[in-house]
Amino acid sequence: MSIEVGIKGTAEVLVDMSNTASTVGSGGLPVFSTPSMVALMETAAAGVVAPLLEEGRSTVGTRLDITHDAPTPIGMKVRAEATLTEIDGKRLVFRVEAFDDDGKIGGGTHERYIISAARFMEKTAAKLKKE
Repeated sequence: MSIEVGIKGTAEVLVDMSNTASTVGSGGLPVFSTPSMVALMETAAAGVVAPLLEEGRSTVGTRLDITHDAPTPIGMKVRAEATLTEIDGKRLVFRVEAFDDDGKIGGGTHERYIISAARFMEKTAAKLKKE
């Protein structure tokens, strides 16, 4: 299998206190947080391409344009789905959607880039040497 338009990935999580808006600081209510939804969407997108990458390669998220349209209470599962819709060199664009047991709770687009993991980490470490 190779990286091609149309491949799909999923990720799932149970809503508990650790991923609520009140715990992660994105609001004061005990409902599934937007940052947690975003992370789940990224997990679905990264996970579908990870096993298809060459050795030493990874992907990094660079852009998100999403809406969070409905609340999810503690105790419900949330599932994120990512579908690769565009490949432009190293740039990958996904349609992402999230669902709870009651239906769709959010969606939008997510962009990731294929990178050399070693080079990326070298650039990251170099920031500490600039002091």
